[in-house]
Amino acid sequence: MLVRKFEMPWRRAYEAAAGIAWLASAIYFGAVGATGALPGVLAWPLCALCVLMSHRRFGQAKEILRVRSALGGRGIEVMSVEQLRRHCSDPTEIFLGFGFEWRPVHAQRLYELAKVDYREFTVPPWLRCLLGQSSTPQPDAEIGLPYIHGVEPVEVPLHRPLQNFEGGTLLVGTTQSGKGVALATLITQAVRRGDVVVVIDPKNSHRLKRVVERACADYRDADTFMEFHPAFPERGVRLDFTFNWQKPTEVASRIQSIMPPDTAGAFSAFGWDAVNVVVQALVELEERPNLIKLTKYIEGGIEPVLEASLRRYFDKLLGSGWREQPEMRKLLHEAQRGNMKRPSEAASTDLMAFVSYYEHRVPQNQRSKVLDAQVRTFRHNREHYQKITANLLPVLSMLTSGDLGRSLSPDPFDADDLRPIINFEKVERGSHVLYMCLDSLPDPSVASAIGALALADLAARAGMRYNQGVYRRIALFVDEASNVINLPLIEILNKGAEGGLFATCAMQTLADLAKRLGSEDAARMALGNLNNLIALRTKDRPTQDFVVETFGKTAIHTVRVGLSSGSDAHLGDFSSSYSTQLTESFEEVVPADVLGKLPNLQYFASVSGGRIIKGRFPIIEPDAGKSLPRVTHSPTPLAERGAT
Repeated sequence: MLVRKFEMPWRRAYEAAAGIAWLASAIYFGAVGATGALPGVLAWPLCALCVLMSHRRFGQAKEILRVRSALGGRGIEVMSVEQLRRHCSDPTEIFLGFGFEWRPVHAQRLYELAKVDYREFTVPPWLRCLLGQSSTPQPDAEIGLPYIHGVEPVEVPLHRPLQNFEGGTLLVGTTQSGKGVALATLITQAVRRGDVVVVIDPKNSHRLKRVVERACADYRDADTFMEFHPAFPERGVRLDFTFNWQKPTEVASRIQSIMPPDTAGAFSAFGWDAVNVVVQALVELEERPNLIKLTKYIEGGIEPVLEASLRRYFDKLLGSGWREQPEMRKLLHEAQRGNMKRPSEAASTDLMAFVSYYEHRVPQNQRSKVLDAQVRTFRHNREHYQKITANLLPVLSMLTSGDLGRSLSPDPFDADDLRPIINFEKVERGSHVLYMCLDSLPDPSVASAIGALALADLAARAGMRYNQGVYRRIALFVDEASNVINLPLIEILNKGAEGGLFATCAMQTLADLAKRLGSEDAARMALGNLNNLIALRTKDRPTQDFVVETFGKTAIHTVRVGLSSGSDAHLGDFSSSYSTQLTESFEEVVPADVLGKLPNLQYFASVSGGRIIKGRFPIIEPDAGKSLPRVTHSPTPLAERGAT
């Protein structure tokens, strides 16, 4: 039977007292042997034995003190861009900060710490330095408990192969736990690798933006960085989310993805059809659809597009003199006299005659499906049409109002607007870094719509890359994913890797995602597409349960000590017993409540198919100079180090 060794480092270093006693004995036997009080044949072997036992006991005491010396934790470190560069020399690996691989021995130590007050076992600063702990301990004013990272005295730079992160990465943590710092570290490495980088930041983090700008300045050309901000359109670029498509129906699908969901799906389906009719008509007229045109013809009526389409169709079918034909002239005359009922005020007399001719004079086999759809929309009751497009029009109005409309529906012939017009194909081919701020605090509805539309366009671009062949690697970073997640983002997480699109999503709680998607089951289904999990401090219990479920379980030893005594009927007779029982049970690798006690920037992660690591991210300070002290860490790789 295999019996695992039980370890209890959270105690006094009693071995030091034994080591002192053995050392004193060695000195005694050496002295009596030197003076001749004891024959040398006995004194010197006894002296050597005492020295060996003293060395062994002091080694055991040192190991206990070395483990205890890390209980003070590690303070937050600031790292310059130059220092980060030294840790990211290999582009085939991702740097995840500093830490260690989380093994069963660390879980055992953590469970034992829950039974005691860790402050009783911390060591003084001078002893920390003597034992090789040169890092600054975590100040008492910082958030979180330091001993969580202190269960392992030796930490190393954490690197994992880049290919392990192609399945998507989830970054979860409560407010101010360090998600922005973690994203800054990952984005800087993506920029350095030469990836096409798309960052969707709903709240416009100034630090994160500055880090991305500095990374572009250090590793890319001057015009690589591009910015989009709805509140400051003059300093950013114009984005055309309806530029790239292989089939006109793709545009309607993108608009449908940003519509609010309805229970039966009827309103969403009709909204898709309304957009598709206009898009197909504009394509037939050789006009490029955009959001402003779609809003104009859905809200104001399809009559101008239908009339232009019928004129073009009659030119091809009947020739240039089709207006002079007797039947057409008769219909035009009846329409001018008001004999034809107009479904809306926007319908001209010419349009009524054209529609009547198309419906009654054009053979079925010569009709156009695009025109049939337009005529059907034209004949639809106007009041009913407005009711069933009630979900669609507010979304389109939000995206086409004021300066935002000119930014999302750019006019390439506007000579007064010098801002560059960008779409995701240009971003990819130019190897740009696009930083999209959504400005969600003052205007969450518009921010959510912009983010969802951008993701829909990016998903379509991933599909085009999949069909045509993958070009450059695209790294997508979505902060506050619960604000913008939609079906296209789930498709990116599910199938994006095949198209060379690799996503990293950050969120706060599982409940936020469940509210956005409608249920916790839907949220868990979406998160199931992410192969890697980095969990910072989380306070929400369902989120904690989701994290620890991902980490799995391990065997934890528990020692039970029993002591009993009693007296018999006869005076002076008594009995006593002492027992020690070692039991083993399967518990969570990381207790759920520990996730709520993590210090800022510290995390537990499940990466590379279940490898559990405990780490901490340094703060990347883009304005830090070379005068900052260098962060020194042991270069020992994880593979060469065993569990203590």
